[in-house]
Amino acid sequence: MGGEPAGRRRLAADETKALAVLAARVRELTEATVLSGVDPAEVAAVADEVAVLTERLAAVRRHAPPLDLSDALDLGGFVANPVAGPLNPIAPPVDIEVTPEGVARAVFTLGPVYEGPPAHVHGGISAMVLDQVLGMAAAAVGTPGMTATLDLRYRRPTPLGVPLSVEAKATRAEGRRVYADGSITGPEGRVTVEASAMFVVPKQVLLDRWMNAVG
Repeated sequence: MGGEPAGRRRLAADETKALAVLAARVRELTEATVLSGVDPAEVAAVADEVAVLTERLAAVRRHAPPLDLSDALDLGGFVANPVAGPLNPIAPPVDIEVTPEGVARAVFTLGPVYEGPPAHVHGGISAMVLDQVLGMAAAAVGTPGMTATLDLRYRRPTPLGVPLSVEAKATRAEGRRVYADGSITGPEGRVTVEASAMFVVPKQVLLDRWMNAVG
């Protein structure tokens, strides 16, 4: 592969740590915003302070989110990933592990920022988490592919504020296509969402562009 492209250089350890702490603080701010009951004048004052902080952070801007290029092929290298990226404030984040057997799994808790029906997780958030975990399971059996289909079955509401588990495994590979199944499980081991997906490894020309984009 070629050198590191503009905007996607490897982060130094101190950069990664500082940005991860910042992302965690922004998550706290996001939840505080959703749940805040302070008076409008205080809200306006805080908004002005946030605007100043945003301007400071934007003083030096990358062209694209950074990567940890040492692990990019496992998808964990995308440290700004909106599901698992520790540097992305909209990510919970979900800390996914892939076992030697190719099973991708995680235990995670979603708070009020991710609410859909009252006290329960938005269905689109469940889909996002499953897409990520299914993709990592598919990648474990070969070159990572792009989501071609994602079929979901919502068995029951997924609750907020309690530990949830997600697990996925590739079921078969056919040429450039990899199929995977997975689910989210709530309290008492009850499955809340099931999913099946097909991932397609890009044709060589697209794969070359992808690999060049990550290093």
